[in-house]
Amino acid sequence: MQMRIAVTLLVILAAASARAHPPVSVVIDSRGYVYYSDLKQVWRVAPDGKTSIAVPNVHTHELYLDAQDNLFGEHLWYEGERTDKWGHYVWKRAPNGAISTVIPRTVGFLQSYSFVRDRAGTMYFANDARTEVRRRAPDGKVTVHARGFRAIRWMHATAGGTIFLVDDGDVVRIKNGQLARIARRVAARPLISARHALQGVWSDAAENVYVADYTRSEVKKVTPSGQVTTFARSPVGWSPTGGTFAPNGDLWVLETSITNAVRVRKIAAPPRRRTARGETGS
Repeated sequence: MQMRIAVTLLVILAAASARAHPPVSVVIDSRGYVYYSDLKQVWRVAPDGKTSIAVPNVHTHELYLDAQDNLFGEHLWYEGERTDKWGHYVWKRAPNGAISTVIPRTVGFLQSYSFVRDRAGTMYFANDARTEVRRRAPDGKVTVHARGFRAIRWMHATAGGTIFLVDDGDVVRIKNGQLARIARRVAARPLISARHALQGVWSDAAENVYVADYTRSEVKKVTPSGQVTTFARSPVGWSPTGGTFAPNGDLWVLETSITNAVRVRKIAAPPRRRTARGETGS
């Protein structure tokens, strides 16, 4: 019975993702405020748990916070079948709440601009064919960062410039110019295509990478050596699409329901225990 229910949920989630992919970013600023999108607005969760709207009326999938706590995102829209036109603009929210436009309203999709960035402000993005990772330096120069991919999906950059990404169901690391497929076929098959099976990607200080396994309703952890384990599970009816770690080790998971509701859920870090020598450990 449990297996039948699980399979049914996977089919429902697959159908939902075929219509439109969910938001994949949750970020935390230096003051402990958590930001996430439900594709209608961007929400802010205060350290005391109070929730408010940070950026209204935006269809945003990815978010980025710079070192000054400026929040960036894209508003994407579709005019409908009559014109079959897509459009976008990029917005910025300052720490004081002021919202401004970085890239004005433009027809088509965002190009040569990304919300995947390292500490230096370098952007990383896939080419149109999703076979290359390109980098855009702070001075605007665009170069090829890595080649040899099949179908690049979501991507994450550490502060130091290590790149993690999903490529046709594989988890890939690019570090110091070296490309490694550290985990293969992480995505569930054949209920859903690899294009939607794995969603948001993030990492911890030890460069373990975490991937939202949308179809299995699990957060997968991949160690630098390629060991894959289940780090967290979403409740029945929900599935993870992104996540991030707070400085204290709490995991904030972005989740989407089978009815397309969106929420963030905090999974508290395991309590630290004292060792025989009085040191702390997990």
